Amino acid sequence: MGNAYEIYALRYATMSPRTPHMNFLAPDPHDSAAQDLDYFVWLIRGGGRDILVDTGFNAEEASARARKLTLNPVDALERFGVAASAIRDIIVTHLHYDHAGNLDRFPNARFHLQEREMAYATGRCMCNGLLRHPFTVEHVTQMVRHVYGERVHFHSGDGEVAPGVTVHRVGGHSDGLQVVKVETSRGPVVLASDAAHYYANLQRRSPFPIVYNVGDMAQGWETIERLAGHPDRFIPGHDPIVTEIYPRASDKVDAWALHLPPSRSFAK
Repeated sequence: MGNAYEIYALRYATMSPRTPHMNFLAPDPHDSAAQDLDYFVWLIRGGGRDILVDTGFNAEEASARARKLTLNPVDALERFGVAASAIRDIIVTHLHYDHAGNLDRFPNARFHLQEREMAYATGRCMCNGLLRHPFTVEHVTQMVRHVYGERVHFHSGDGEVAPGVTVHRVGGHSDGLQVVKVETSRGPVVLASDAAHYYANLQRRSPFPIVYNVGDMAQGWETIERLAGHPDRFIPGHDPIVTEIYPRASDKVDAWALHLPPSRSFAK
């Protein structure tokens, strides 16, 4: 394969306990327990470059939202051997607080964002407290500053970040949510981010409760399946199952190698 990348999931926080109603818009009434929510950023490596997907949140944000931060994602990257100053491209899947913090910690990066996400995060929908809640105004304004600093590359729908690394707007969870398709030695792997927090959101066709447009979310699942081409080649955004089925990639930080085959298959 001409462009075969490595992908690493770096976990920086976990939220527990949770109830089924926190994970599914219409939970199974027989479910009495729910999975924890893991928080990740993703590192794509290949062709002499490192591409970061999302930037997580920091201790201040964790305190404000009552989240337990294990390690700032910037520090996790450093322990993994990647300095923030060395990152040249960052894909921001959407501007929710847990995906778009630390934007001031990457001095040499340009940010890849859907044009529609910026319009959503700065438009009339932010007058509604329910829709506004997952955003942090300081993150959004920091991205605006990067726009004025000519450090944002806007995509409209499908776009290419590097040969073999593409972004695809799916919306649903947030209006400009984009997923990332990465060519690897095992075929295309799709980082679904919050298009599917858990494997079960997509597999059961049951949305995560934080959703802007359910119709777009449902169509987004079909897009993910088409792009990945196999049920084992999509990666949900927050599922702890990822840490159970993929090989651990570091003894210094919680990291897992997603370009390698999982230990069990979802194929039927």
